[in-house]
Amino acid sequence: MTRVALLFATGTEECEALNVADILRRAGMDLSIVSISGDKKVTGSHDITIIADEIIEDHDFSADDVLVIPGGMPGTRYMQEHELVKKAIKELYDSDRFVCAICAAPTILGKGGYLKDKDACVYPGLEDGLVGAKVNFKPVNRDGNVITSRGLGTAIPFALEIISAVQGSEKASEMAEKIVFKA
Repeated sequence: MTRVALLFATGTEECEALNVADILRRAGMDLSIVSISGDKKVTGSHDITIIADEIIEDHDFSADDVLVIPGGMPGTRYMQEHELVKKAIKELYDSDRFVCAICAAPTILGKGGYLKDKDACVYPGLEDGLVGAKVNFKPVNRDGNVITSRGLGTAIPFALEIISAVQGSEKASEMAEKIVFKA
């Protein structure tokens, strides 16, 4: 079974995180919502509080196939500064597992040097943060083991691209049909 860690910080864009979590779980993935805020109870950027499955200090990233980093402010900034987030990104990226970021979060990958010569996208106006990337304005990009997306309006195609990457395009199409999503 595919294991996914989805990070959640104070100030994360809730719908980017929860839409993706819901769809990946529907696809049969073993997804853990991992708080980086020191408490399982975390409030997102629009004052919606969620209860994460675990805190980052207790999570074993070595068992994950996919890391998902939602955007939102100030959540993206907190993730950018968090040493265990940096360590998790490096661990998954270096072992050719998927690192996926949406909205402002692709800037974390850009500033960390993970987008060099890769097709990538980000929330409008933050393109300078995609250091080294071949920036475009597609809703979702997959280049190697990195998947990026632009924002809340692209959360469903982002989730479907993650499914396609790890379970195949047929499974992604099947899930799109089940959730009544038409591209």
